[in-house]
Amino acid sequence: MDKPSESDRLVARLRFRHLNLLTEVQARGSLRAAAESLNLTQPALSKALAEIESAFGFALFSRTTRGLTPTAQGAVVLRGATLLLTELAHLHSEARAADRCAIKIRIGAPPFVAQTYLPDVIQRLVRQDAPLRVHLLEERVPALIGALQRGELDALITTFPLQLLESDAGAFQYVKLFEVPFAVVAARAHPLLRARRVDWIDLVREPWVMPVEGSMGRKLIEECFTHAGVPVPVPVIEATSPTTSIQLVAAGLGIGIVPDVALLRHGIVPAGTVRQIRVAPAPPASAVALIFRSGPVNPRVVLLQAALGL
Repeated sequence: MDKPSESDRLVARLRFRHLNLLTEVQARGSLRAAAESLNLTQPALSKALAEIESAFGFALFSRTTRGLTPTAQGAVVLRGATLLLTELAHLHSEARAADRCAIKIRIGAPPFVAQTYLPDVIQRLVRQDAPLRVHLLEERVPALIGALQRGELDALITTFPLQLLESDAGAFQYVKLFEVPFAVVAARAHPLLRARRVDWIDLVREPWVMPVEGSMGRKLIEECFTHAGVPVPVPVIEATSPTTSIQLVAAGLGIGIVPDVALLRHGIVPAGTVRQIRVAPAPPASAVALIFRSGPVNPRVVLLQAALGL
């Protein structure tokens, strides 16, 4: 008989309640607070944590006067525990609806991708022979990455956030889909639309409608001004939604930047209300990619890849 593997031993010794215990200890930061939340005595929780650490073969938390903090190994285990618990909840949800719709695909995308590119993809998904549901989360890219890491989403279709993923690059797989050209835009009566040449220095004193600070779109604008050697203007309006930004630009409240000129063709504002300023050098294009977690094949991601033609 073959000797049991490390994973076999873990399966024999661990239960889902142990994973829930770990995440609760992390969330509460102390055995006392976690024990109260779990309705356990502190000695019972301490014993259970010691048994879990014995099963893994290393400490998962560092004990300090300020409480418990995950060790390097513990951080990895906690990330996996969160994924497994989230997947268990998703499994339960799918099983309850299996008589009506056996599969639920959870996709995350920034609003401009969801509004311009995803409708055709989702149409191909829901028209497959096997009945399925699609859960679409529209959010800023950092929030989407966090949801994917926690197992709340199966995949992202988003601009490629390399700086957000570098620290955890091995945990994800990426498939480049296409590039989108960012564009500076203004209301149709803006005088810069008639200019033969527009440089970034010409845009410094303009009122701006910008994405919120820390967003990828905001960083791109700031880098354009910095590379041109001119100061970054302070926006008069900040907005999280590109579609809202376009509407504000159309109202003449400032110039703005859109992550895809295709947004101007999707009926957000009447045709011709907002037009592109031909600034030089042009803002760089951004790659849009399918991003999903590495590891065992996720059949929901396989279905999404088929709908994408991959």
